[in-house]
Amino acid sequence: MSKPPRYPGYDVLAKRSTPSWDAVTRRVIDERLATPNAPTFFTQREWLTTDALCRRIVPQPGETDAVSLVALLDAKLFANHGAGFREVDMPYMQHAWRKALAAIDGEARAQNDDRGFSDLSEENQDALLSAMQQGKISGDRWAGIDAKTFFERRILVDVPPLYYGHPKAWNEIGFGGPASPRGYVRLDGDRPDPWEAIEAMPGDEDKAERENRRVV
Repeated sequence: MSKPPRYPGYDVLAKRSTPSWDAVTRRVIDERLATPNAPTFFTQREWLTTDALCRRIVPQPGETDAVSLVALLDAKLFANHGAGFREVDMPYMQHAWRKALAAIDGEARAQNDDRGFSDLSEENQDALLSAMQQGKISGDRWAGIDAKTFFERRILVDVPPLYYGHPKAWNEIGFGGPASPRGYVRLDGDRPDPWEAIEAMPGDEDKAERENRRVV
């Protein structure tokens, strides 16, 4: 049984045409929502591997309204939007992902009768990723890239922000997006501004939903 939403009735996209968002914010969010759910940087095999990986790093209930993290990562890599620097012991972002995805799929095939990472059970996918995290994977297929380092500095750095940069996640956590040009006024005493979402307390879910449907 799924948990009730913490911010019932709240839809951050209702702020689109209000003083909460400026033209730059609207453009960025529109582009993010229009990200094609098809590979531009990844090969089809890389796409399948990355999709399975993202689903284990940030599990999402259901499929109908799930955020396509693989699509967002594909677009980021295609545009080569990195952090502006390169880790001294890591290839550049595009090459690091391509190299690591081949290695992850190779590890899966070597350990599971030639079944790729996307074909494994969730339990086996988690086991492989856990081995990466603990530094228990190495070998020729990882030449030039350390599995533990990639997990810590690329997977954990690149994947979760994709989810929490999406309006669906903002609805879940009651975030209103960049407060520009409106800004915040009530900065003390744990008092939300009138345009912020109200978290539902036990027994007050209906009240929170009524309030959140008016939040713009």
